[in-house]
Amino acid sequence: MFTAEMLESIKKVEATRAERMSKEPRRMTADEKEALLKAYHPDYREDGFATIKVGPNKGQKAPLELGQLLHSNSRILNENIDLTKVDYDVDVLVIGGGGAGSSAAIEAHEAGANVMIVTKLRIGDANTMMAEGGIQAADKENDSPVQHYLDAFGGGHFAARPELLRRLVMEAPDAIRWLNDLGVMFDKDEDGRMVTTHGGGTSRKRMHACKDYSGAEIMRTLRDEVINRGIPVVEFTSAVELIKDDKGQVAGAVLMNMETEDYLVARAKTVIIATGGAGRLHYQNFPTSNHYGATADGLVLGYRAGAPLLYQDTIQYHPTGVAYPSQIFGALVTEKVRSLGAMLVNKDGEAYAHPLETRDVSASAIIRECANGKGVETPLGSGVWLDTPMIEIIGGEGTIEKRIPAMLRMYMNYGIDMRKVPILVYPTLHYQNGGLEIGGEGYTKAIPNLLVAGEAVGGIHGRNRLMGNSLLDIIVFGRNAGKAASARAKEVTLGNMNLDHVKAYAEELKAADAEFDGVSPLLLPKYARHER
Repeated sequence: MFTAEMLESIKKVEATRAERMSKEPRRMTADEKEALLKAYHPDYREDGFATIKVGPNKGQKAPLELGQLLHSNSRILNENIDLTKVDYDVDVLVIGGGGAGSSAAIEAHEAGANVMIVTKLRIGDANTMMAEGGIQAADKENDSPVQHYLDAFGGGHFAARPELLRRLVMEAPDAIRWLNDLGVMFDKDEDGRMVTTHGGGTSRKRMHACKDYSGAEIMRTLRDEVINRGIPVVEFTSAVELIKDDKGQVAGAVLMNMETEDYLVARAKTVIIATGGAGRLHYQNFPTSNHYGATADGLVLGYRAGAPLLYQDTIQYHPTGVAYPSQIFGALVTEKVRSLGAMLVNKDGEAYAHPLETRDVSASAIIRECANGKGVETPLGSGVWLDTPMIEIIGGEGTIEKRIPAMLRMYMNYGIDMRKVPILVYPTLHYQNGGLEIGGEGYTKAIPNLLVAGEAVGGIHGRNRLMGNSLLDIIVFGRNAGKAASARAKEVTLGNMNLDHVKAYAEELKAADAEFDGVSPLLLPKYARHER
């Protein structure tokens, strides 16, 4: 299964294991971290970014691939959309069927609103389903939301919007209770207390998990609740443009049936964008841990309608994506593997960084080792070792099978027993730190009655996110968006619907000589060479 070079390197890992276990690498200083990030993190590569030429963020930079979508015209620019023919008429329209969208729909329904979910794949086909490690909440005796805030604020380079981060940490314990009451099967000890562990950048054990398929368990529970409540879900149907009215309010969305490509009109008093991330844009040609539909659709829809972006130039590359075998290249290796004791080691068996540095620092350190010839060559590049046998040595035989069974099965499918040999990892495109700018209630800054929740939001985590705060934010901000949208819908009177902003955006692109040869939102990634 392994090449001769890999086998030789594994011997070095095994030979240094005892010494490494006796002396854990020290944490980097703030100055060391900053220097490492500037030298090796992809966010600092100038050739990976373009200047936005139109819209609210004109003059700022964005990843090249996102910039192309922002500089593309609408799919419906030259289409004759009859807005007087309304196919769906609701109080609250939720765009996206992942954790944030489902949480929002559940709370809006609980408040009595007529709510509908529209999703381009199936409900649950989302990054939520693929999250592994856990969800943070400061609900133990030696912890507090204040400490959670300090960890997250520092881990995000002090760039998080305080009002958003405060909501995240203060409402975290209630989010855990809500999920537990809905039926999420969290890991618990013999006395029924939830088992919690450390994550990168955390000063307390506050990671609540469902083994290593936490997101799948949370999404299963939310999906069941949506279905049991009878909330309408329109699947395999994409939102391709927001609709506004003559008062400037959001008034619904133009939808497209993904099979027939027919257009439909959904009128809504409030709209919640919960479309998730951008991993399938493969920024800077990185592999991704994201689901198939993660193509930044919500950012494009909101931006074209006039909602500003925040921190759109910062992306999270999870330090431990699969580097080998090639069949699962880029798949996520949960941070929980390191929180259980596995150490990052280069080809010479050297532990070059503390295993639980923040994700941006850990990713940069791995990229540095590989760039300096300290990585292990693979068919698709290079990687470093994650010394997983340490988990069994520290925690006892059976720890891996008990705590991270899905990870064990994934590798065993390819003949690799991570209980006995280390695994090769390299950073994978994981999370969209930036997104649409919102206020504390979840509303966008520029468009009345338009809310955003989940990964499509910018500002909650600053410029780097800690493990477990994403599953948390989809619950906290999804629930809040659903409550706020249902309350606002009772007060809204819609005017005449229009798509004037689509034509205005096209004219702005033309005037700036910024038109890209394509349309947006992308909806699905283009992998076949003949696709455009």
